[in-house]
Order: sequence, then C-alpha cells, then structure tokens
Amino acid sequence: MAGYKIGVHVPVIEGVKNVPLIAQALGAEAFAFFTKNQKQWKGKPLTEEDINAFKRNLREVGIAPKYVLPHNGYLINIGNPYEEKRRKSLDSLKEEAERARLLGLETLNFHPGSHLGLLSEQESLRLVASGMNEVLEAVPHITLVLETTAGQGNSIGYRFEQLAELIHLSRYPERVGICIDTCHIFAAGYELRTDEGYQATFEAFSRIIGFHKLKGIHLNDSRSALGSRIDRHASLGKGELGLETFGRIFRDPRFEGVPLILETPNPSLWPDEIALLKEISLLSPSDPLPPLRRTEDLPEDHRLLPGRKLRNLLRK
Repeated sequence: MAGYKIGVHVPVIEGVKNVPLIAQALGAEAFAFFTKNQKQWKGKPLTEEDINAFKRNLREVGIAPKYVLPHNGYLINIGNPYEEKRRKSLDSLKEEAERARLLGLETLNFHPGSHLGLLSEQESLRLVASGMNEVLEAVPHITLVLETTAGQGNSIGYRFEQLAELIHLSRYPERVGICIDTCHIFAAGYELRTDEGYQATFEAFSRIIGFHKLKGIHLNDSRSALGSRIDRHASLGKGELGLETFGRIFRDPRFEGVPLILETPNPSLWPDEIALLKEISLLSPSDPLPPLRRTEDLPEDHRLLPGRKLRNLLRK
C-alpha cells in the first residue's frame, strides 16, 4: 500500500539538483517546486549535469517521480484574451512542461487562468482547453494537472464542473489531471469543516470528475471565509478550516498514493507540519488529534526559510 505521501513546495537553493535533498531534509516524502524562476517568462536552460544530478538525488532520497508535482510560474495565463500575451504564456508553459519531462517527471501543475472579464466563462474554458491541447501536442509524456482555484477575480476552475469541462474539451483527456487545493475549494464554496460537508464535497468531486483524475492535493488552511472567493493561505490549524479538516483527509483512503503538498505560508513550520500530518495519518478514526506543538508560538508570515539554514540541512 502506497500510504499517504506528505510533502511541501520546496524552495530551489543553488539549483534544481538540490530540491530532492531539501525535501528529504524537511522530512518530506513528496514535493512540489518551480523548475525555473516563477516570476520570469523563460528560464536558464537545464544542463545535462543539472538533469542527471536531479535524477540521481531523487533516486537517492527514494521519492518516485509520481510523487513530485512541479508547479508552473506565476506569469502564465493561457486563458488571456489578448493573443500576444496568451502566446507568451503558451510558450512559457511548453518550456516548463519540457523541463519537467527532461527531469524525468510525469506531471506539471498549473492554474487554468483568467478571462480578465473580457470573455464568458464558457468562452474562457474553450480558450484554455485549446491551449492545453497545443502544449500536450508539443511535449510528450507529460500530464497537465489543473489546479482548483478560489475563483478570485476572473479566474476559472473554481467549480468542479468547469474542470470536468476542460477535461472533456481536451483532445488528450488521458493526459489531464486535477490537483485539489483545500484553501481554494473552501474559498470557492465547498464545505470541508463538517463530516456532512466533507462527504458532500468529495462525493461531488467523485461524481463530476472522478478520483482516478486526482494527481495531487495542496494542503492549506484558509484565512478567508467559506465562499469568499479570496485566495489567502494559512498554516495548518491557524485558519478557517482547522486541524479537523486535515484529520478527515488523512483518514480517507482515497487520498493515499498521491502527493499531498503543503503550501502553507510559514516555512519555519514546515518540518513540524509534516511531522504532525505523519502522526495524524497513523491514527485510527477514534483517536483524538495530537496537539499543534510550535504552531501557536510562532508568528504567521511569508518568509522563506533562510538560505543558510537550508544549506546547513543539505550538509547533514
């Protein structure tokens, strides 16, 4: 049995080759990362040395490629109605898919995009699906993983039906998957805090999309209220969702065998959050959840772990 594969979105320190080692040092069994600078359109080409070292380190830490979910950059919007900007996004997404393929990975996680208020949602869905088809034709062996959104602004992908439509519109539906972000779906209006709401939400996901399409989970508490359509992540147990929500996920066998990735905003808590989730995953349904440990004592912020600390982790 694969079990629950718990990980984190790992910062890149001194090259992609180090990402598996940082993940291991944090206690992760899965991870996400940016294959290039997430705030630039193009990345420095990967060298053969980069590629071979990444693959070697991934083997050495014992994390299979299917538990790695690389994330696209922030600038990409293949639903952009302006053709020149959309073309730039498509070229960048192709580059990122190719980088994932070169690194021996299977997937690329991306946000469906925004119509900027200039198209209907149905028109936007068709535009995004067309872009996905172009990327999948250009880059073999990679599955594009659509991430659920909060629906903030003019973003699409905040209803399961929209994601199902994108799969339906694809010429390569077998190469399209889904990543559920717990903060995003809650902000989009899917209840997770009660047993009834949790069951209704994932019954809807199963019926509309199907768990066979699930390629990953982003584990985030939410600073924003149910249905607010505002995307604001919080550390586990520090937001509207609460620890009990994550207790439900780690007692649900449907989430075994997929990467479960923390994107919480306080990196200094990541080792403790990973350890806490591992502890929860071993509990029986009747066991009480363990205490949150350090989370109550440290401030919420958006700092990356200091580079020196991460470099020290790599040397251990």
